[in-house]
Order: sequence, then structure tokens, then C-alpha cells
Amino acid sequence: MNIQRLLQFFMVCTLALGLASCATPQNTAGTSATVVNDPFEDVNRVIFDVNLALDKVIVRPFASLYGELPGGIKDSIRNFLRNLKTPVILANNLLQGDIQGASDTVGRFLTNTIIGLGGLFDVANGNGKGIAYRPEDFGQTLGVWGTSEGPYLMLPILGPSNLRDTVGMVPDYFMDPITWWGINSDKDLPTVIAIGRRVLETVDTRSRNMKQLEDLEATSLDFYATIRSLYHQQRENMIRNGDEAEGAPIPSVNFEIDEDDDGKAKAALVQ
Repeated sequence: MNIQRLLQFFMVCTLALGLASCATPQNTAGTSATVVNDPFEDVNRVIFDVNLALDKVIVRPFASLYGELPGGIKDSIRNFLRNLKTPVILANNLLQGDIQGASDTVGRFLTNTIIGLGGLFDVANGNGKGIAYRPEDFGQTLGVWGTSEGPYLMLPILGPSNLRDTVGMVPDYFMDPITWWGINSDKDLPTVIAIGRRVLETVDTRSRNMKQLEDLEATSLDFYATIRSLYHQQRENMIRNGDEAEGAPIPSVNFEIDEDDDGKAKAALVQ
């Protein structure tokens, strides 16, 4: 197996995850434009154009094929991938001093692993009235402890970010047990699993946001600026877990995309 080619494909797929994760149109009623620190805008725009071209040529076709799968299969894939993230989420819960969040994370993992057949079914959340999935990463942890986001960055392949979140990728990488499995193994299997997980995350998220991203690109006067603003607001909302903070307005839309009972993609409004 050619691990180098897999790594290249993994890097290309990752950019779509960054785009798709903030691809839902914003409800701008009653809000002002978000000002983001972007001192490297000229370079960022060039990288954004390259990333977008790669997304259209490579990732979008795979996401379209994936979208033809039955909804139940796609949901099980997403549930399983979310379950694999538990160690990193739990570590960041604890680093943030969020004991309730840590308890919820452990409860979700045990319930979905044991009753949900290894995480294929989100039994913990049930019909949406249980323990909801809430991702946490070290970028959010730094934000919780007061670290400013720094300049906005459009990373090659990786997509939208900022200095704080980019630095946070390193601790998250080393918090992942699969990373240590790979470090301590002379086999290719851990690398294949890590790449496969990222590719599936990318394709699943990109597929669920296909229409939203296309509409956003078609209706935005400045697609780059729109993505930049949405990424900033999404990250601020994730740091506060949707709770209102003094002096920090809550974004009007939570950019976590899901599907309703009719299989239609939707964005959850933050009240």
C-alpha cells in the first residue's frame, strides 16, 4: 500500500472539512458584520482559491457519491467517527475544568459503545432529548482560558483557521490514542486508520453540506469574507458552548449541520 499517496489524499480531503464545517448561511437579521483580524488577507485569498479548486475537483465528486448512500448508513458512519473522538474531547473537557461536560462525554461514550454497537448508533442522544454530541478541541480550550484568536489564517489544504486554533491542532494530535499507536508501531495500520477516519469525516461532512455550500458561494458577494466571518462566529459559539457571555454576542446560527426527520439538512438556530 502506498502510504505517501494516502497522505496526499488525506491532506486534500481535510480542506473540505474546514469549508463544510462553516458552510451554513448566516441569519444576519439584527446583527452587524463580524470584524475579523486578517492581516494576511492577500495571501489567504490565494490559498483559499487553491483550496476551493481542489475541493471542487477532488472532494466534491466523492461527497456526491457518498450522498447516495441510505441515510441510516451515513448516520452510523458519523456516529462511529464521533465516538472515536472521545479521548480528545474528554481531555479538553478536563483541561477546561468542565466537569459536567466530561461526565456527559464519558456517559455518551459508554452508552453508545455498549448499547450502540461500538458507537454506530447514538443511543445516548436518542430522539434528540438525551446527551447531545459536543465537540471540544485544544483551540477551544485556549479560548476558554482567555487566549485571543490571533490573526485569521487560511491554511493550505486544512482550510479556515486562526493562530490559536492552528497551535491547538498539535496537542489534539498527541491526545489521540491512534497517534501513539502509530508512534509505537512499525506497521502501516495506524496510519491507514488515521487517514481513513479523516477522509470519512471530510466526505460525510462535505456531503451533508453540499447544497448549503453551493448556495452560499452563489449568493455571497465575497465568498472568502463570508467563510471567514462564519468560521470566526462558529468558533466563538463553540468556545462558549452556546452560552451568552458578557460583551460577546452569540451568533444567530449554530453552524453544526444535521438532518431532520425528513432527511433534510438544517442549521440549528441559537436562541
